[in-house]
Amino acid sequence: MTSTAAEIKLPLDSVAIQRLLPHRYPFLLVDRVVEYSSDGERCVAIKNVTINEPFFGGHFPGHPVMPGVLILEAMAQTSALHARLRLGKLDGEQIVYLVAIDKAKFRRPVVPGDQLSLQSTLVRGRGRIWKFRGQTLVGDQVVAEAEYMATLPPSLAESESAKSSSSAASGGDAAD
Repeated sequence: MTSTAAEIKLPLDSVAIQRLLPHRYPFLLVDRVVEYSSDGERCVAIKNVTINEPFFGGHFPGHPVMPGVLILEAMAQTSALHARLRLGKLDGEQIVYLVAIDKAKFRRPVVPGDQLSLQSTLVRGRGRIWKFRGQTLVGDQVVAEAEYMATLPPSLAESESAKSSSSAASGGDAAD
């Protein structure tokens, strides 16, 4: 069953996020989920960037900048959470694998003290392959964006396929 925004109690804090994702420090890059749209098409999370991040020691000494690949990873983790919320699979950790990144652009450096608004928009989600559009903002300024695809493990994808089949059989709409 697909979750509705009314069924999801926001914000999701780091404890709730760790129940859904297998990532842990230092690689858990989402601090809080603050928005999930009523139609399940959009999810927003935040990441507070601090000087204590382990990557700042070497990227770059004297001029700390968050690596772009980690900004992409934070967007992908937000989309994994988005998929879990949309599917209503809120019980236990599940791995969602990133399989492709397209159209990645970085607009300005992310530095300690920034708060990232990680915005995930579902482009297509059915079966095992889902496509998302991600955008990261600091304040109202876009700092990074990309399109990417993820694959769901068979257990999640099968439940989505079963939901789609039963929805189609009953005359309902399935997710695109």
